Amino acid sequence: MNTKGVIKIIRNFLFSKTNREFLIFLFFLALSGTFWLMMTLNENYEQEVLIPVHYVDVPKNIVVTSGETDTVRVTVSDKGIILATYLFGNEITPIRIDFKTYSHGNGQGIVSQAELKRMVVNKLAASSKFVNVKPERLVFYYNNGEKKRVPIKYSGQVLPADLYYMAEVKYDPDSVTIFASREKLDSINDVHTESLNYTDVRDTLNIQAQLRRIAGVKMVPEAVNISFRTDVLTETSIGNIPIKGINMPEGKVLRTFPAKVRVRFVTGISRYRQMSPNDFEVIADYNEIEKNPSSKCNIKLSRVPEGITRVKLDTTQVEYLIEE
Repeated sequence: MNTKGVIKIIRNFLFSKTNREFLIFLFFLALSGTFWLMMTLNENYEQEVLIPVHYVDVPKNIVVTSGETDTVRVTVSDKGIILATYLFGNEITPIRIDFKTYSHGNGQGIVSQAELKRMVVNKLAASSKFVNVKPERLVFYYNNGEKKRVPIKYSGQVLPADLYYMAEVKYDPDSVTIFASREKLDSINDVHTESLNYTDVRDTLNIQAQLRRIAGVKMVPEAVNISFRTDVLTETSIGNIPIKGINMPEGKVLRTFPAKVRVRFVTGISRYRQMSPNDFEVIADYNEIEKNPSSKCNIKLSRVPEGITRVKLDTTQVEYLIEE
């Protein structure tokens, strides 16, 4: 089929009676939508607008611990078309806070309510009416570079599915550098993530988590990668664990019958494959035997590896003999 034939088919399709009526309908629908949008944008509304805050002229030996960039939330009243430029355009430039003007020399700087309002109003169009700003005044913190390294802990609940358990939690990095006043540095031993809530976890779960902000503290980095590794639970046992006598007087030896016992526990399959009898320690205490002489002595677990639960010995008493 040549080009003229294709054009003819398209023209017949578009200008048939049914399609012509449909196109007219679409035209008037678009026209009415345009009028509605123009009327809507011409109405007055209140809208919250975010304005970035930048701290400038900060000395090289100073670290702003509130974060070098902050944000204020401004409620503005104006026509919809003006508010749209605030939300989707680049009409509002960041507020620039001169560090030397507003720092008080005690690790803290304050921009008063009146000053902050003046700065905000200067960023708005002449037709815009200022309603309020949050926060009402701007407080920022800084120090002379004091810092320390602290570990990370996650907050919230990350729960494995039934018949699974949380075998390992890995952080990358496993610690962060915090900058703050000496008093705050001394009081902070770890930092926490924002609340994490995951349930029914079966496979390895990788999350990029934001760290929970602390007033007057700067964290580097502000987010970490956390890996939650699950494993399938199994109820199993390990035998041939020798019984060790403790508190034995010099020259005396404890013989037990049997000499070795079995321990039962619940753990993940991967963890079980890494275990050996040497990971456990079973003891019999001579001092207890001497206080309560009997044909049998008590034995108990004194050491178990991490990552196991519901640990118990097959027997808690064995026959014994003390040789000299």
